[in-house]
Amino acid sequence: MKQENFNLTEPLQGKYLPTGLSSPRKLRILIAPLDWGLGHATRCIPIIYELLQHSCEVWIATGGAQEILLKQEFPDLRFLPLTGYRVKYSGSAITMPWNILFQTRKILRAIKQENNWLKKMVDEHHFDAVISDNRYGLFHSSVPSIILTHQLNIKTNLGKWSENWLQKRNYKYINRFTECWVPDEEGENNLAGELSHPKAKPIIPIRYIGPLSRFKKATELSDSSPGAGNLLILISGPEPQRTILEDKIIKDIAHYNGAATVIRGLPGNLNLIPSTNTIRFYNHLPAEALNKEMNKAEYIISRSGYSTIMDIRRLQRKAILIPTPGQTEQEYLAGYLQGKKMALVVSQKSFNLSLALQQAKSFSYSIEEDKGESDLTPIISQFVQSIHKH
Repeated sequence: MKQENFNLTEPLQGKYLPTGLSSPRKLRILIAPLDWGLGHATRCIPIIYELLQHSCEVWIATGGAQEILLKQEFPDLRFLPLTGYRVKYSGSAITMPWNILFQTRKILRAIKQENNWLKKMVDEHHFDAVISDNRYGLFHSSVPSIILTHQLNIKTNLGKWSENWLQKRNYKYINRFTECWVPDEEGENNLAGELSHPKAKPIIPIRYIGPLSRFKKATELSDSSPGAGNLLILISGPEPQRTILEDKIIKDIAHYNGAATVIRGLPGNLNLIPSTNTIRFYNHLPAEALNKEMNKAEYIISRSGYSTIMDIRRLQRKAILIPTPGQTEQEYLAGYLQGKKMALVVSQKSFNLSLALQQAKSFSYSIEEDKGESDLTPIISQFVQSIHKH
């Protein structure tokens, strides 16, 4: 498909309602996060809020747990059902890479299907632009299409040949978009290392838009302050690994003497785990409540998903990271951040809550200061002001 040459740095060229009406209409923007975990949905939240601040009409395309989460945050927005890639994960770290590789044909088929879906939606709903979080089929030849990703370089444990092959395939799809937005810093003070800073980059314009987080620091909230010994445990990710980690946490937390909040990462699930006076279990928490819990925690224990990492950096919290076994992106990020002293890393196999906390108390944390200024506002402003009507 031939992509028209959009120049997103040019000024707006008159977005109007049908002939006869003089007032400009709102830009209609479609946002679609990937369905691999909740992180792709949560990091779209700051972008959605910024677009709404710029008087855009935002529509969201998603399904499942991502839809439940985003509808809680944005109950008044329009949602379109969009099938996810539905990748199934292995229960073994050893077989995980091969498990994903064997599903390549299914993923490519899903990419083609979502591209056909987008063509129909643009014709039907007249979207002015599309922002796709890691959905590689949501490019369009007639409207500006942005792909949001921090993975320009995809890590595997199958050898360099596989990483080179994946990067070529990755760039083949990325180059079909108008621009690529990378939620990371461009310089050395970055969070994703080689993932977001490869030697060779796609040929389309790359914008480093800075880390994305929906949360505010304790100093910005009046009723949140860190408490010694307070734990926040965020259980997330694909099954069966989510349940494997949860079982370990439940076994260990029963012997913890302090206060702890455990978020199971199951929005919409009605099965509850009973809480006690000091240990509280939630299937899910809305953003405001979760923000307070994160700020109250002395330590946050979580997967090393990139969206969680951006939140931890924003809130300047001490973290104990447990990479999903066999998920090479999380394993790389965990190792990279531990090397920078930004987080302590413990494997799921050897995780023991008491031992992990002992290690954390002696770990020399060095969390890079969040600059507090978002790159997002000027980027969205320029984006909104540059969309042409074609």
